[in-house]
Amino acid sequence: MGVSKKFIHSEYTNYIAKIAKVFAHPARVAILYHISQQKGCICSDLVEEIGLAQATISQHLSVIDNAGLLKGTYEGKKRCYCINDERLAEFKSYLGGFINTVKENACC
Repeated sequence: MGVSKKFIHSEYTNYIAKIAKVFAHPARVAILYHISQQKGCICSDLVEEIGLAQATISQHLSVIDNAGLLKGTYEGKKRCYCINDERLAEFKSYLGGFINTVKENACC
């Protein structure tokens, strides 16, 4: 993968791209959906539920966590995850604002 020139883009654009990356992979969407459907935090059942290797799940969780969409606590050696509702609401607001600024039928 090449070097990203994030510095040439606005903070707003980089923010949307960072969270959009989470939704750009079906496994991450499935992970987020599974976590959102639980009444409390979940720990190790993602591997069984999603059907991917532990290392793969960990990589996807890292991307989701890096975007700020997860909250977590440690229970011994296990990390317990839940959705960061505030960050998700913030993203919905940013993305909605972005979509509203895109002009329909601007070309072609």
